[in-house]
Amino acid sequence: MKRLTKRWPAILLLGMTPMFFLGARLASLASAAPDEPAQSTNQLTEDEKKAGWKLLFDGKSTDGWHSFRKEGVAPGWQVKDGTLACVDPHTAGDIVTNDKYDWFELSIEYNISEAGNSGIMFHVTDDGRYIWATGPEIQLEDNIKAADPERCGWMYQLYKPAIDEKTGKPLDATKPVGEWNHIRIVIAPPPATSEVDVNGVKYYDFVYNSDDFKARIAKSKFARMKNFAKFDSGYLGLQGDHGAVSFRNIKLRPISKDSKDSPGPGK
Repeated sequence: MKRLTKRWPAILLLGMTPMFFLGARLASLASAAPDEPAQSTNQLTEDEKKAGWKLLFDGKSTDGWHSFRKEGVAPGWQVKDGTLACVDPHTAGDIVTNDKYDWFELSIEYNISEAGNSGIMFHVTDDGRYIWATGPEIQLEDNIKAADPERCGWMYQLYKPAIDEKTGKPLDATKPVGEWNHIRIVIAPPPATSEVDVNGVKYYDFVYNSDDFKARIAKSKFARMKNFAKFDSGYLGLQGDHGAVSFRNIKLRPISKDSKDSPGPGK
């Protein structure tokens, strides 16, 4: 018993040593965690800069944006905690970029409210009374509680993902309300293939202004809108009249009109 008693402090010390280092490591990670998102949010990496990416929102101001067919940005849109946020749909309306874009790859993150509904439009012009009268829309919404049957990631009334065999419904790669989702949109010069991805999952591809593209428009509500999808260049738009939604990490890489292929994911 005396021998066992003498060894006990040493055994206790050896047992506590790994726990001490583990605790120190966890404390180190915890103290570093808050700074890590701030370093990467709303910024371009060196590789992105070299690849020609542009930052469309700096996390500090609404510079580069204006309310559709108006000057300035409506008060319902605010810069909040490093996000471009629609905080009051009643006074927000739709906003568009100051610059126009033709062919591009867009990377954007969104966080939507419960039952929320929003959208990302492209090739928007001032020729229509509403933003969606000219620009096709990639739908954003809470797929669980939103009333609109057009689901997140679908090109409104034109394209949607294939049926998921596990659910018997169109593929849904969205994360729950309150979590950040990533959308990648490639609008490539015809006959190159355009594409829409949600959280790294390819939803569908298409050729802009192809016979198939036009045939789908002819079967949709947009058939009666004479200027819908008639332009090869226009503003990017964010919808802000159907619920609270926030955006961040809005990045765009122009694609040359001579490009023959759609870039791969993340490129």
